[in-house]
Amino acid sequence: MRLRVVLGLCAMLGLGIWAAPAAADPTSGPPICSSAGTALSGNYHRNLTLTGNNYVAGDTVLTFRGNLTIAPGACLDAFSTGTVNVAGNLRVGKNAILGLGCAPGVDFLPVPCGSTTTDDTIGGNLLANDPYTMYLTADTINGNLVSYGGGPGAVFSPYVNFPIKDSTIHGNAVIDGWNGTWFGFLGNVVNGNVIVTNIVAADPDSNEVVTNTIRGNLICQGNSPAVQVGDSGGSPNKVNGNKIGQCEAPGL
Repeated sequence: MRLRVVLGLCAMLGLGIWAAPAAADPTSGPPICSSAGTALSGNYHRNLTLTGNNYVAGDTVLTFRGNLTIAPGACLDAFSTGTVNVAGNLRVGKNAILGLGCAPGVDFLPVPCGSTTTDDTIGGNLLANDPYTMYLTADTINGNLVSYGGGPGAVFSPYVNFPIKDSTIHGNAVIDGWNGTWFGFLGNVVNGNVIVTNIVAADPDSNEVVTNTIRGNLICQGNSPAVQVGDSGGSPNKVNGNKIGQCEAPGL
C-alpha cells in the first residue's frame, strides 16, 4: 500500500478569512500544500471560503460553525495531530487539495502522527468536484462523501495519492472518475452504499478497496486497474448488501 505525499502545486491566492501568517508548520515536515502558507485555528461562526495554502498545526483546534469551502486551486493541510470540526458541509473545488486527519501507521508521510488518532468531524457532507486529491484519515462524516473527477491524470510524475482510510461515513461514499497515481479505500465504516467507479491510476497496485465495513452495497465498475487487494495485506470487505462488478472478485 503506497501512500506518498502529493507533489502537485496549489495556487498562491489571498486568504478568504483572517488568520495569523506563518512561514512553516513547526510540528510537521514538508507540507502537503506547495508551501505551508497560513496557520489556521480558533472558531469561525459563518460560512467561509479558504483560498491559497493553509495548514492546521498539531495540537490546535479549528472549528467552523457553518459550511467550509476550499476554493479552486486552494489547499488545506490538516493532515496533522490538530483537530478540525466543520458543522455544515465541506466543499472541495477544482484542483484543490484537502488533507484531513491523522492516525498511527502513516508516520512515513510528512506528518508525525505517532500514537495519535485524531477526531476530525464533518457535520454534513463532504463534496468534491474535480479535486486534485484528498488525504482522508480517521474522519467522521455525518452525511455523504461524494467526489467526482479530478486528479493530475494517470501519471507517475507527479506521484499523487488519494487515500481514504479508517474513517466513519454515516451516509454513502461515491468516488467517480479520479485520475492519478494511486487510490485506496481502506478500513472504513460506511452506513450506506460505497460506489467506486471510473478511477484510472498509473500504479498497478492502485485501487485497493479492502477491510471496510459497509452496511449497504459495494459497487465497483470501470476502474483501471480493477479494484484489488494489492499489497495492502487487507481483509475482505464486510458488506451487508451486495458486492457488484469488480468488487465481486475473490479477496474483496
